[in-house]
Amino acid sequence: MRTGLRVAVVGGCLSGFFASTPFGARADEGLWTFNHFPSAKVQETYGFEPTAQWLDHLRMASLRLPRGCSASFVSPAGLVQTNHHCTRDCLQQLSSPTNNLVQDGFYAAKPEDEVKCPDVEANQLVGITDVTPQVREAVAGREGQDYGRALREVLAKLQRDCAGGDEAIRCDVVELYRGSVYDVYKYRRYQDVRLVFSPEEDIAFFGGDPDNFEFPRFDLDVAFLRVYDEHGAPLNTQANYFAYAPRDAQEGDLVFTSGNPGTTERLDTVAELEYDRDVVLPECLVYLAELRGLLLQFSAEGAEHARVAFAKLFAVENAYKARLGQFRALVNPGLIDSRRRAENELRAKVAADPQFQQRFGDPWAAIAQAVSHYRAVADRMEVVEEGRGPQSDLFAYARLLVRAAEQRQLPDIKRFQEFTDAGIPFTRQRLLANAPISNDLEKLLLRAWLVQLRRVLGPDDPLVRDVLGAQTAEKMASDLVDGTRLADPNERKRLLMGGIEAIKNSHDPLIRFAQEVDKQALAIRRDVEVNVEAVERRNAGVIAQVVFAAKGTGAYPDATFSPRVSYGTVKGYDENGRHVRYYTTMGEAYGRATGAEPLALPRSWLRARNDVDFGRKLNIVSTNDIVRGNSGSPVVNTDGQVVGMIFDGNSQSLGGDFGFDDNSNRAVWVSVGAVKEALTKIYGTTRLNRELGI
Repeated sequence: MRTGLRVAVVGGCLSGFFASTPFGARADEGLWTFNHFPSAKVQETYGFEPTAQWLDHLRMASLRLPRGCSASFVSPAGLVQTNHHCTRDCLQQLSSPTNNLVQDGFYAAKPEDEVKCPDVEANQLVGITDVTPQVREAVAGREGQDYGRALREVLAKLQRDCAGGDEAIRCDVVELYRGSVYDVYKYRRYQDVRLVFSPEEDIAFFGGDPDNFEFPRFDLDVAFLRVYDEHGAPLNTQANYFAYAPRDAQEGDLVFTSGNPGTTERLDTVAELEYDRDVVLPECLVYLAELRGLLLQFSAEGAEHARVAFAKLFAVENAYKARLGQFRALVNPGLIDSRRRAENELRAKVAADPQFQQRFGDPWAAIAQAVSHYRAVADRMEVVEEGRGPQSDLFAYARLLVRAAEQRQLPDIKRFQEFTDAGIPFTRQRLLANAPISNDLEKLLLRAWLVQLRRVLGPDDPLVRDVLGAQTAEKMASDLVDGTRLADPNERKRLLMGGIEAIKNSHDPLIRFAQEVDKQALAIRRDVEVNVEAVERRNAGVIAQVVFAAKGTGAYPDATFSPRVSYGTVKGYDENGRHVRYYTTMGEAYGRATGAEPLALPRSWLRARNDVDFGRKLNIVSTNDIVRGNSGSPVVNTDGQVVGMIFDGNSQSLGGDFGFDDNSNRAVWVSVGAVKEALTKIYGTTRLNRELGI
């Protein structure tokens, strides 16, 4: 069940419905952890066995970008390859009214031209430790609020002990198999990440929203960053990077992706899926459609409005299309019927074991009760704290500052995750980033939220009365944005460093506003943590233990936005009675261009038309199991060389939160052959080409 809108980056993987149980992997299905990758199965099926050394290289050359993407090292000097859309926020933050890097692209011809992204962090997974015994011991015999508190405290302690006070280390406790396994993932944290190259938006997102989550595609959705070390020098990655493959991938090639797929719900109960279908997704779609309309209207008011709203509009349109695909997957009765049959079979096995029933009761009924509780509080949780909450950056700063001051007074084990010793470096980087703020856009977003707050909760709701009083949403939003000083990173730093006293003594209207909202927001957050999330966690873990006892690590866990590996083959598919070829070419991109958006090629491509190899493969599809969060994931051949990077899934894949169908689910990626062709013949990026060995 979703307790918040998680904006999609890449579509998931499902066509129609999946007929197998949700606990067994078939064909090329699987979002596998590095420490339990099915190498023997790959060897049996494809004749290639990924060794421990091969997998270690894959892991160490891969990266997580905590804002929702994946990436990889592609040179010995810290050069990072990811998607253009994964760097869009950085490009927007570094742009100005006279220098639009999103639309016009960027290239650092000299090392000193590389510019730091204000709030980009890169994580490199360096170790995995099983801590299941410690977690189980801490929560043994506990229920409800006591269970939730004990779990939060033991996770915080494990993360703190792992990092050892070193802010260059980030440790996350990852819950796998719905609580049957807990692993500590230890990352090296890099926060000096600089922009090196990005193409123009017109080719990075050629075809625009109509082509999004579709295939054939014709996008050069690539960007290059560079990680710098603590001394301000390019990071030495001689031992851990992917070289570019000398040839394009061919049909039938075995390929691997190493990325960070976001949360999936392939192990959810029927009650949770029905709630998603009946409540969460329909409400998300209405909310996103309204927000999209506001942003389109705002963008139509002038070129500068269009520029500052571009990244937000892209995210909203991307999320809407992804959510629509997920909704269509769930309204297909076959999916939930299949899950219900599998669930009933499992419940019958449990019912036949009196000892299990006496120990655990009925975990499915407990989860259904938690879902029922959430139904009663969902509107308040969603509009105040979660997915339909404020989209304003200024309000986000105010809320983080207020909560940081309060939370940092507590022992580490009692704080919310984002304010623990493990989480605070990322929160601090976000707060102190020198990113531009558009007052006009902030007023629009804050006004939209205030209107929604009054509509959803009602004008007589205590929170609405306390926050809005007799003011209009437009007047309040305008006063808050005009009156705050939080657009200045120095002011945010002063408040963050000053702690609780600085917040208490602040007269900033947005700080006061955030404090008022938080009186109820924190109460509802705690209610959901205790009566929904803790109940679901405990009982989903019980169900998973039954499955895990039978399947063990031969089944893969749900995705958790942590590093995973998938494997598959380069392969086309059939759609509506026709065969879809596994690749598109650069020549076909020229042939599809009309000169008008969203099918307009940038001037650089038009100038180089006679030099480009029209037969060069541009985008390729494969059967790799991916979901959102995999954007930027390297696609690697059996020689450990990168042949592409994931940037999308086809429309059939949009139900991938719930299952996988290898007949038509496809990962969509940019071929490195097209990257080489573009860099050498279109962009003339001599320094970058030399570093990549092309």
